[in-house]
Amino acid sequence: MVVLAHDGTFEAPRFYAGRMLLALPAMSDTNFERAAIAMCVHDENGGMGIDVGNIIPGLSLGELMANLGIEATDLSHVPVLRGGPVDPQRGFVLHSTDWGGQDYVEITPEWGLSGSLDVLKAIASGTGPSRYLAALGYSGWGPGQLEHEMTMNGWFLGEEMPETLAAITPSRRWDACYAACGVDARLLSGSAGEA
Repeated sequence: MVVLAHDGTFEAPRFYAGRMLLALPAMSDTNFERAAIAMCVHDENGGMGIDVGNIIPGLSLGELMANLGIEATDLSHVPVLRGGPVDPQRGFVLHSTDWGGQDYVEITPEWGLSGSLDVLKAIASGTGPSRYLAALGYSGWGPGQLEHEMTMNGWFLGEEMPETLAAITPSRRWDACYAACGVDARLLSGSAGEA
């Protein structure tokens, strides 16, 4: 959300936790092509988010749980997201706040983040959160790094993480998050023009 400053100018919020960070077509890092990152943490020490727009092909949540020795009902239809290039063996679950357990962090009133096995066990037993997205890896930035990347036309700051995020097909989340800001992503260009 952009706010009006006391001098009448517009300014963006200083920190982006709870917001969607969307890759612009000019993004030079192929790790973030069409990335739709749910920002989980962002402060003066840096930022951390989960890319919710890119899946790991051929890996379902059911397979991941089986590999971890967790018995679950059929979760073969639930994709596992490629959360980002950092620590790709580490798992995270972005989920609704109707469940909280070990290492749970609330991001917004609608979304929280867990990084321990107890959330997966709860999902497997049917006692977990009502909405969830599972990911391996995350996207991370050091102090001031994301703010610098914002000035280099790599990122667009979207709206708050929508409550309906889990209901949107992963490949459509980038477009949907732009649309929530009134932007038709099909009209975005990766090259600059001249006037």
